[in-house]
Amino acid sequence: MPLVSIVVPCYNEQNTIGLLLAAIYQQSFDRSSMEVIIADGLSEDLTREIISEFQKAHPDLKIYIVDNQRRTIPSGLNEAIQKSGGDYIVRLDAHCEPYPDYIERCIEALSNGDGDNVGGVWEIQPGGTGWVARSIAAASAHPLGVGDARYRLGGNAQVVDTVPFGSFKRDLYDRVGLYNEDLLTNEDYELNVRIRKAGGRVWLDPRIRSRYIARPNFTQLGRQYWRYGYWKGRMLRNYPGTIRWRQLMPPVFVAGILVLSMLAIWFAMARWLLSAIIGVYLAILFIAGILIALSKRDASMIIGLPLAICVMHFSWGSGFLGNFLIKPSIQ
Repeated sequence: MPLVSIVVPCYNEQNTIGLLLAAIYQQSFDRSSMEVIIADGLSEDLTREIISEFQKAHPDLKIYIVDNQRRTIPSGLNEAIQKSGGDYIVRLDAHCEPYPDYIERCIEALSNGDGDNVGGVWEIQPGGTGWVARSIAAASAHPLGVGDARYRLGGNAQVVDTVPFGSFKRDLYDRVGLYNEDLLTNEDYELNVRIRKAGGRVWLDPRIRSRYIARPNFTQLGRQYWRYGYWKGRMLRNYPGTIRWRQLMPPVFVAGILVLSMLAIWFAMARWLLSAIIGVYLAILFIAGILIALSKRDASMIIGLPLAICVMHFSWGSGFLGNFLIKPSIQ
């Protein structure tokens, strides 16, 4: 049986790293044919202690820690891949819990030649117990929040632009290279662009499933989506032909609001148009909140979903616009 290397970048993940390791340990794939390489960005919490305790309690699962001195996701992934020895690479995240058959289905799809990068569907889970965390999880799986991203919405098995995390045959990296360390976010998408440009396929199989733990509050959500937008803008400078409508809408919307807000100081027409756009926007979000509240029987969604989606749109859009103004060294 081929060796599978599971690579995981992490930094200060004491709340979730144990859940990930437990999920890996429970995989249906032969445990003796798996190794886990965790690239830790010199965590300052209890992450390393939790990993060490898990190693001691489960000696039949090979777990290795490598230092990620640069403390970025792509540098950590590259460190882990270079230290790994597997015929297959499965990239996971410290915020996820793969289903028990996750590895088995990834390797099956790769062996069948379904794609050069194979991934599945996220089931978004709240990062906390309150209404804010529940609202963020719902917004992170709603078309108004994430557009037509199939890995968040589900659907049939198909060729897609990108998948979360991904699994690969090792020789793929010989053909397209490792992760781009100049990008602090969007490294997965950029790798998938190179795969597609090399004639490869990115394949989404909805039977491959993982639970992803969303951010617990609006502050962390805003930071996350600002980074997403900022680094998406940086990536698109190198690959302008890969932009999709869902990626363009937030910055166009934010830019439009900013321009109309300035023009509204002098022009009545701008004030009227600005009011109309904001009114329609909020109405759409509140209708979506009501529908989700009814389906989930959770009245807090009436307010929570619109707030979460607003944070996502304005953070992503302003981050995208900010990449033209702020040096790329920002983290």
